[in-house]
Amino acid sequence: MSVFPSPPLAGADVRHLPGWLSAEQATALHQQLLQQVPWQVHRIRMFGRWVDSPRLSCWMGDPQARYRYSGATFEAAPWLPALLPLRDRLQDALHVPFNSVLLNRYRNGADGMGWHSDDEPELGPAPVIASLSVGDARRFVLRQRAAPAVKQEYLLQHGDLLVMAGATQQLCQHALPKTAKAVGERINLTFRHIIG
Repeated sequence: MSVFPSPPLAGADVRHLPGWLSAEQATALHQQLLQQVPWQVHRIRMFGRWVDSPRLSCWMGDPQARYRYSGATFEAAPWLPALLPLRDRLQDALHVPFNSVLLNRYRNGADGMGWHSDDEPELGPAPVIASLSVGDARRFVLRQRAAPAVKQEYLLQHGDLLVMAGATQQLCQHALPKTAKAVGERINLTFRHIIG
């Protein structure tokens, strides 16, 4: 696994692995997910009110992998069989267990995700988040909480893996910005371990 020789965001442990899935594997997975995942519009709490999240989502995992974020609690749907070999491959490569995955489907450039950290208590103090992208390329940006002007940007392409570990969630926020450019469907899978 390649690591940036000098991480641009102090204290963060972020690793980008382009082409972690081959183009053929990524395309097959993308098609399966489009057809087989029970996509939903999650309702989240923002600025004191409930709103539809600007993307489609699905929370999957082991039966006990209950996840609470943005003021809502999500019960895990059963694992899609196609995801189990990916989970096992990630566990072997990263030497950490994963009992859940959040799937987000960005239908076009009008779908995105604002600045946030995956720092919910059930993820533990130093979670390993393995983020796999399939479909059209999208910008992914991290910034330091203490100095928001300090940013690092990645173009996550079809089959790319991005791993955030260590103190990354404590020290940084990340976002998938909306874009006016013509972009097609993109699905992101963030594998996690829920404690408890």
